[in-house]
Amino acid sequence: MRTVIIGGGIAGLAAAWELAKAGRETVLIEAQPQLGGVIRTEVVEGCVLEGGPDSFLSAKPAAEELIRELGLGGDLISSLDEQRVTYVVRGGRLVPLPDGLMMMVPTRLLPVALSPLLGWPTKLRMGLEFFRRPRGEAGDRSVAQFIEEHYGREAVDYLAEPLLAGVYGGSPDRLSVESVLARFVELERRYGSLTRGVLAARKAARRAGADAAPLFRTLRGGLAQLTQELERRIRPHCQVVHAEAGAVERTASGYAVAVEGGHVQADQLIVACPAWQAGRLLRGLDAALAELLEGIEYSSSVTLALGYLRKDCGPLPPGFGFLVPARERRTLVACTFVGAKFPFRVPDTHVVLRCFLGGAGGEAVLEQNDEDLIRQVRAELRSLLGWDAEPRFARLSRWRRAMAQYEVGHARRIAAVRERLRLLPGVELAGNAYEGIGVPDCIRTGRSAAAAMLRHGG
Repeated sequence: MRTVIIGGGIAGLAAAWELAKAGRETVLIEAQPQLGGVIRTEVVEGCVLEGGPDSFLSAKPAAEELIRELGLGGDLISSLDEQRVTYVVRGGRLVPLPDGLMMMVPTRLLPVALSPLLGWPTKLRMGLEFFRRPRGEAGDRSVAQFIEEHYGREAVDYLAEPLLAGVYGGSPDRLSVESVLARFVELERRYGSLTRGVLAARKAARRAGADAAPLFRTLRGGLAQLTQELERRIRPHCQVVHAEAGAVERTASGYAVAVEGGHVQADQLIVACPAWQAGRLLRGLDAALAELLEGIEYSSSVTLALGYLRKDCGPLPPGFGFLVPARERRTLVACTFVGAKFPFRVPDTHVVLRCFLGGAGGEAVLEQNDEDLIRQVRAELRSLLGWDAEPRFARLSRWRRAMAQYEVGHARRIAAVRERLRLLPGVELAGNAYEGIGVPDCIRTGRSAAAAMLRHGG
């Protein structure tokens, strides 16, 4: 039984590992010269720089489970949550998010009341939201509609939008609340008030003795530690083909994937590349499935790491970094103070600012050259932080159509995708386009796809 995996990112690698453990013969097809997808780590002057994701949510267990399974648990590090302050730009200055916020849900009213981030009409509405009662099923809505119903438009503009732009690279006016904030939707159904629901959930967690886990975890040497270890482990069982995958065709025994110079034969197929690419590959098998997959929107982004000698820098405000709402945005979407967020990532002699650009509506930055982008970002950082210095190094990564957008109706679309897949026995999908965009979600979908292959393939 031969399984072909298209896509050598973390989802494809996780699938290959699951199959390798079972001794299954696999072929992994990846167009790029290296595996790992958007996970790219570089060490410069002792600073660990991530070109793609820098960490994962500890609340989702799939990543940590895999890391420990591979023997890398000793290199796990956690975010320094005791220093976790996040700022939002308002009126050209950095304003800290008030204490007690759960995403955009206030759980302590006094810090919100004292914060200059929001106006008094919004603060009053946040206080009154506590008394909101359940109102029955509302159907899928945009995140913006959902948050505005509870807390008003200002909460969308200065809380929901910058928070989601930094995570999803998307617009709250288009993202689906059912797919992006499912937990909050459930709390609304049960309690009416999000504030009351979050407080009740926290109380239940304390009664159950649940420990407060750190928000983020990562690997001391960067997330590429994980992808490189996976690559090392799968090599005895997996043939890696660095080539652009073409159309998939049916054969008498399964499927054939076109590659330069011929075809790769497969009894089973895991498609772990972006949905827009998966649609193109599978169009010859099922045009309706291809249309569903190609209808999943993606945003593009840029990450820029600027490294400085600490002696050349001015002060950084205490905390993890800042977010720039669309109303205030020029080029920067977000900036992380890497040394403050994670220990061991930056030596005491250096400062690293990790900047995020682009996202939904901001993709034009990908067409600018590196020098212009770096110059613009430095000017914005100077305005917000009050200092500028000549960077010792800069590392810029461009990610075109890399982040799936879960727009309103996404859950219905994915249900329809699953129905169409039933007509293609031996084909599974994995990656960030379906049921979660983070590293743990990609790992979970990759391993789940492989497990399905093992169940059905003997």
